[in-house]
Amino acid sequence: MSKAFLIFTSALLAMMAGALFYAARIPVQESQSEPPLARQPAVAEIVTHPSFTLPDAGGVNHELSEWDGKNRILNFWATWCAPCRREIPLLKAFQDEQSGNGFQVIGIAVDFPEAVANYAEAAQFNYPVLVGEQDAMAVAESSGVDFVGLPFTMFVATDGELLGAYIGELHQSHLDTIVDVMTRLERAEISKDDARVALDML
Repeated sequence: MSKAFLIFTSALLAMMAGALFYAARIPVQESQSEPPLARQPAVAEIVTHPSFTLPDAGGVNHELSEWDGKNRILNFWATWCAPCRREIPLLKAFQDEQSGNGFQVIGIAVDFPEAVANYAEAAQFNYPVLVGEQDAMAVAESSGVDFVGLPFTMFVATDGELLGAYIGELHQSHLDTIVDVMTRLERAEISKDDARVALDML
């Protein structure tokens, strides 16, 4: 091997080592990607004063405000719901007994108008029944309570403010408590916060 080749090889290796040393000293700049946007949780709008328009089984629209000045019991039900059907005689008796005391039951069917109209013939409601399907579900969900099934009942004071809601079948003991709490509220014997606490314990 010639002396000139060894000198050339040594010089080449020295150059390569120098280049590697220089490259190692250059800081590596990581790509700065934009952080992902935080997902905003969906927040359901909680309605403190429910306001809606729904048709009855005959297609005539009614607004909740038609019953302003009364303690309203909004009962969400369906013709295919057995506990809902069991409630109806109880609610009819309640309407007969308490209509003179400023209470008004309003049935809101999460159902098809034809099915409600057919059922109403046999049920002979003595309180108004509105039909909403998806719109009725939206009203129920506006209460802020997880609407997981029927029956579902909302309590609205005489001034239109929502006091609370109850999931499940109502019984006479529930209705007795509702009358007591809402009557005492109307007489200013308790506050709305007290009324909410009491109704929340149904």
